[in-house]
Amino acid sequence: MSEIRIGQGYDVHRLAEGRRLVLGGVTVPHTRGLLGHSDADALTHAVIDALLGAAGLGDIGGMFPDTEEQWRGADSLALLRTVCGRMPEYEIVNVDTTVVAQGPKLAPYREEMRRNLAGAMGVPPERVNVKFTTEEGLGFTGAAQGIAASAAALIRVKG
Repeated sequence: MSEIRIGQGYDVHRLAEGRRLVLGGVTVPHTRGLLGHSDADALTHAVIDALLGAAGLGDIGGMFPDTEEQWRGADSLALLRTVCGRMPEYEIVNVDTTVVAQGPKLAPYREEMRRNLAGAMGVPPERVNVKFTTEEGLGFTGAAQGIAASAAALIRVKG
């Protein structure tokens, strides 16, 4: 039996005027978007951190520091492809995610997010799960000040 490893990731970004709302590589129509150095795709960032954690490769901030101009406005799906390219000895078994947002409604974009994330990781969409929840008006996400995402990734050594 090959070695299996699990990692978890979490990301949060503030909502701001004048920004696009990008989650799982999907631009979601909304009055505000997520503020960050890259495209601020909190869902994809959580997946990146989960994979990096599982592979023992640090975190997104270490690999793509926000102090480097080359990452300004970066497409997070491209960053995810880069991360997967740095872990050729592993197979991604599955990734499970949760986005916490008071709004907008995200369910209509679920399948596109799954396909985007799966495509960037080179796995079938069935290996990626995307869930949504609110915090019933509580906390910063409930007050619609930001959006948070978490992810768990299971990987195994190939061979």
